[in-house]
Amino acid sequence: MQKVAILGGLGIEGRALQKYLKKTRPDLKPVILDRQLDPNYLSRLREFNLIYRTPGVLCNLPEIRKAIRAGIKFSSPMNLFFEKARGMIIGITGSKGKGTTAQILYEILKSAGKDVYLGGNIGNSPLEFVDKLTGDSITVLELSNLQLWDIRHSPHIAVILDVFPEHLDWHRSFQEYIQSKTGIVKYQHKGDLIFYMAGNKFSKKIANKSKGKKVEVEPHSLPKRSLMIPGKHNLKNASMAAAVCSHLGIGPDTILHALSKTKGLPYRLQKVRDVSGVTYYNDSASTAPETAVAAAKAFPKDPKILLLGGRDKNSDYSVLERGLREEKIKLAIIFGASKEKINTAIKRTVKTKLAKDLPDAVETARKITKSGDVILFSPGATSLDMFKNYKDRGQQFDKIVKKIKD
Repeated sequence: MQKVAILGGLGIEGRALQKYLKKTRPDLKPVILDRQLDPNYLSRLREFNLIYRTPGVLCNLPEIRKAIRAGIKFSSPMNLFFEKARGMIIGITGSKGKGTTAQILYEILKSAGKDVYLGGNIGNSPLEFVDKLTGDSITVLELSNLQLWDIRHSPHIAVILDVFPEHLDWHRSFQEYIQSKTGIVKYQHKGDLIFYMAGNKFSKKIANKSKGKKVEVEPHSLPKRSLMIPGKHNLKNASMAAAVCSHLGIGPDTILHALSKTKGLPYRLQKVRDVSGVTYYNDSASTAPETAVAAAKAFPKDPKILLLGGRDKNSDYSVLERGLREEKIKLAIIFGASKEKINTAIKRTVKTKLAKDLPDAVETARKITKSGDVILFSPGATSLDMFKNYKDRGQQFDKIVKKIKD
């Protein structure tokens, strides 16, 4: 009798997998192995024939490596989707921007009348819609390093955005992080395609692992006003989505019309409101110094008060120091577990002030603003010191800002 386990609990992918297996294999009764249910959950791996690892559990754990050597078969919800899916799959990865690019790509394809679905790391498991797919369907997947780490299939079209040091609190080295990303191209065939961002040597390095046709995409190949979302980095994301859609035969008028209507994803440089001439932007999805720099550069002419901080991911904050040198930063207000590290890195470049928490940071910013200023919440660190996740952090920022009296 086959004994199956779902490793990592019932998060988004775990729940979708459990539901899918119940519908398609009612004879299986998968056991949930999760730290919250049993602190010794990893000691039970050898009890099973097949284990589905969800993204919340790292591949490089010693217990998992030992189980693999002992002959235990491991898979994942994403591997199962690739095995069951019909139609074309477009996979997108990179250090940042993959969710926005996936959303833009989806919107363009939808405008063009395609039977298109969106899933992956963007917030819903593709196992939720796998049974709806036909040979004419297109699935757009945002793929994180944790989903690609043990993947055994690659999409028909792979997209590699900018890659830089990220998640070094999870990986033993930057090289291991890059290696995890290569899953997106590792199993491609000669007839497949790989699009990668020009000017990023790590993206090109990953692309060169593919057997498919390589397409280098220039980062700003679209008119500057073709996108509603601010920022050069978002123009890069849109340029990549447009390049893929153009290859699929979608005309420029359709692409530009769809771009003009795309509002982007929540907590990614999202305008919250104007208060007394001061504009508040929520970029809570910014969890690395590179993304905080990109957010600051999205408003080159505006005086900015930058709200930073959270839990560190072994990030190099000298990136932030260099990136802010030419920006109009009136004050950087820093809070969270990494505030001392960030402050030490940037205090010679910009004026800084420490805050005890997010409400204190917003209130400190509010007191010094003038009409025409931008208050930019782009943390450059993870949310897990004070919040459940970046969405919770973004929601809390929105609540604080909406209570400010005009």
